[in-house]
Amino acid sequence: MAAVLSVDEAGRLASVWRAAGKRLVLANGCFDLLHVGHVRYLQAARALGDALVVGLNSDASVQRLKGPGRPVMPAAERAELVAALRGVDYVVVFGDANVERLLLLIKPDVHCKGTDYTVDTVPERAVVAAYGGRTAIVGDPKSHATRELLKRIAGS
Repeated sequence: MAAVLSVDEAGRLASVWRAAGKRLVLANGCFDLLHVGHVRYLQAARALGDALVVGLNSDASVQRLKGPGRPVMPAAERAELVAALRGVDYVVVFGDANVERLLLLIKPDVHCKGTDYTVDTVPERAVVAAYGGRTAIVGDPKSHATRELLKRIAGS
């Protein structure tokens, strides 16, 4: 199982990986109820490099993004689940409103977002381009969503 690191630990490790010539990939998200869309997204991201770091939104940032009642699971449990997936090297829980600070700290070669984005709509694309990285859209079409699973579970 992959390790769950602090933001600072991830920055230090990224420096070591870069020095070793590893191609770093960062994928990020809430991963509130893990589903097949998440797995496909992370597998596709991992295929673009030698090491995959997953940025996972903290509980407070998920609540800001998704609203009341979210997250369903606390960050520690979500991080443990994501870390258990094959291909994930490290998970970093971050509390910022966006992933820009983590991007600037680890400077991944590739920043991956899901297919609900285009390269032009990724909010952090300018940050990634400024340090010489690349933004990639990966995963299957956005036909899986946590909010839809929650509606089915609730019976609505």
